[in-house]
Amino acid sequence: MRTDRCVSPSLPWPPDDQRGRETTMRIGILGTGTLAAALAEGWARAGHEIVLGGRSPAKARGLADRLGPDVSAAEPREVVTGRDAVLLAVAWDGVEDVLRAVGAADGSLADTPLIDPTNPVDHGVGALLTGPGESMAERIAGLAPGAHVVKAFHLFPSDQWTRPGETAVTVAMCGDDPAALEVVGELARAVGGAPAVLGSLDRARQLEEVAGFVIGLVFAGHDPGAAVPHMPSAAAQEPRRQDDR
Repeated sequence: MRTDRCVSPSLPWPPDDQRGRETTMRIGILGTGTLAAALAEGWARAGHEIVLGGRSPAKARGLADRLGPDVSAAEPREVVTGRDAVLLAVAWDGVEDVLRAVGAADGSLADTPLIDPTNPVDHGVGALLTGPGESMAERIAGLAPGAHVVKAFHLFPSDQWTRPGETAVTVAMCGDDPAALEVVGELARAVGGAPAVLGSLDRARQLEEVAGFVIGLVFAGHDPGAAVPHMPSAAAQEPRRQDDR
C-alpha cells in the first residue's frame, strides 16, 4: 500500500486526521495453520483481499474456499508478489525453508511489510530457543533483505482475531520502518486490536521474551493477566507528575 503518511513510535497512533479511514489492502499469508486461518478470516471480514499459500496446495485451496470469495490460494512465490503486506504464519523452525521457497534472499519481499508473529520458544517452559541476544524477527530480516519486518500478533491465541466486537486488546509491535508499522497497525485495528508501537526492531527479543513468559505461566497453570500489574497510562499519570514537581 503506497502512503505518504508516517508514524513515530513516540506519538499517538494513528494521527487524529487519519482515524476512521479504511483502505482495502492486498495481503499475502504464508501458512495455513490456525493463526493464518484466523487472521485471514478477520481481515477478509474487514474488506481486505487475501491470498494464502503453504506447503500443501490442497490445504491452501480448502482453507480459501472455506473463508469465502475475498480469500484465494496461490503458490507461495505468488503469495508474496505485489502485496501490501505479508504475514509469515509458520512455525519458527520452518521460517528459513519458507523464505527460501519464496525467493526472499533474492529480494522478493523487498519494500514489503513482513509481519512476524513467530514464537521461538519451548512451549513447555517458555524458554527462548534463539541464540543469546538474538531475536527471531531480526533473523527473518537477515533472511529477507529489503523487507520491512514488523514483530506483531504473537501474544494472543488465534481465536482472539475471530471474535469481532469484544474489548480491544493491545497488539504490541516493533519495527524499523514507519510506513510498515502504520500498515500493520491498520491490520491490527481491522481485527479488533489496538496497536502499540514499542520501538525499533531491536526491541523484538524483548517482545519474544514476553511471549515466553506468558507461555511459561500458562503451562504452569497460572493466569498471565493476573501476573502483570495494572499501571495507569502515561496520560493519566501526567497530573501527578506535575503535582510532584
